[in-house]
Amino acid sequence: MLHDSPERYGLVTRLLHWSMAVLVLLQFVKFFERLDGGGGSLVETIAGWHTSVGTLLLVLVLARIAWAFAQRRRRPVNDPALAIFVIAGHVMLYAALLALPVMGLLIMLGGGYGHSAFGIGLFPPGEEVGWARVWGSLHSPLAWLLAVAVAVHIAAALYHHFIRRDRVLRRML
Repeated sequence: MLHDSPERYGLVTRLLHWSMAVLVLLQFVKFFERLDGGGGSLVETIAGWHTSVGTLLLVLVLARIAWAFAQRRRRPVNDPALAIFVIAGHVMLYAALLALPVMGLLIMLGGGYGHSAFGIGLFPPGEEVGWARVWGSLHSPLAWLLAVAVAVHIAAALYHHFIRRDRVLRRML
């Protein structure tokens, strides 16, 4: 089933969720590589794709927001006692997933580097743009916010599965 239902998320929602989860984990490789100061050839290879994957994530998050909006009346209903936490958590995830690639683009454009994704030139190199560099400097702090939001999201899914023993996690599997 492509569409969501009150009992389960549909194929499109699940495909967007899990493909973005894998891509975000790849992005964290670059994030943690910066903390460590190295990482070897595999990390260097993945890190080289960081801006391309970020561009793909921007496209996917826009598609995911549009799809979620279109499916809003079909989606599984959350426990009313937890609804405010579910909404707040998802807003934080979507905001970070949307803002991070935008801030990454601002770093590239603000530094005059231009931008290409998967070998396709999207913006040519040019002059440095001060305001874009300033806004782009939020990229790393937002990465920390996303890391916390992802950790809380995973913890909540595991809490539902192992403690509450409800179907929350199974709806996305």
